[in-house]
Amino acid sequence: MNDPTPVTGPADRARPLTANPGPADRIFLAWARGSGALVLLVMLAVGGYLAVRASDALSTAGWSFLTTEDWNPDGGRGQFGIAAVLTGTVLIGGIAVVLAVPLALGSALYISEYAPRRIKRLLVGLVDLMAAVPSVVYGLWGFVLLQYELAGAARWLATWFGWFPPFRMVGVDVDDPLNPPVVYTASSLMAGIVVAFMITPIMCSIMREVFDQAPPGEREGAYALGSTRWGMIRSVVLPFGRGGIIGGTMLGLGRALGETISVYLILSMQFEIKLQILQTGGSAVAPMIALRYGDSSPFAISALMAAGLTLFLLTLVVNFAAAAVVARSRSGASS
Repeated sequence: MNDPTPVTGPADRARPLTANPGPADRIFLAWARGSGALVLLVMLAVGGYLAVRASDALSTAGWSFLTTEDWNPDGGRGQFGIAAVLTGTVLIGGIAVVLAVPLALGSALYISEYAPRRIKRLLVGLVDLMAAVPSVVYGLWGFVLLQYELAGAARWLATWFGWFPPFRMVGVDVDDPLNPPVVYTASSLMAGIVVAFMITPIMCSIMREVFDQAPPGEREGAYALGSTRWGMIRSVVLPFGRGGIIGGTMLGLGRALGETISVYLILSMQFEIKLQILQTGGSAVAPMIALRYGDSSPFAISALMAAGLTLFLLTLVVNFAAAAVVARSRSGASS
């Protein structure tokens, strides 16, 4: 039997696929692009406005603006800077994040993995409601009640852990039982605790949403291999939700860095670098702007704008770093 004659002809090629979006798709695409461009323009406008208004102060202060602790803009070069307020801002934000992450992570895991269905919706609503509470309410609560209730805990930390530099009390005899509670109030620790309660609901909501999206197949596979519930969470949910954990933490840090009214109500403003978090007094950028803006001269307002520009750039760096980490994580890959 003879071999069949090979058929010759043009090589097979994949048929090109063409998209023909309808009017609704075109309108949605234009709206999405316009919204993204508008957000970018607003951010550039805010940064440009702050830079223009801050140019006088920055040109006068030079690099000393980053190293000077005092805040006396009308005194001239070397008399004003953000070294103290920027350090206080980072310190309060760091305290808030350290306290809020365990609370937010534990709450998110309980709501997502352990809470019965009949109360899960209630817990989600309560957490979202806490996130919607105005910051002034948290500030009044911390100023009137919380800091005095926690004065004993601050005294205990100063007494037993005073050897650790952040818990050291300078100029205060911690062994004196007659020290009034006000010695341990109006500190960076108290401000950080209040801010931690503010950012915990936001972080919890983001983490919970990501944990709920963990692949059901992998959950069932872990159970099929004999894993316990905690083993499944550790091997499936937490690795998948790493992007949500980091993103929620950084978003909370961004809000903590820019928090104004609650820190303003609690913190006793002092323009010096204080790394002792139990010590009365401290400083932060946003409360300082709120405190000094009303009675400032035009040049002092320019200096305040320079401080605001620094906080704006710091927040952008934090958010961009979080976005980069989330985009590289598994839970952020789909977005």
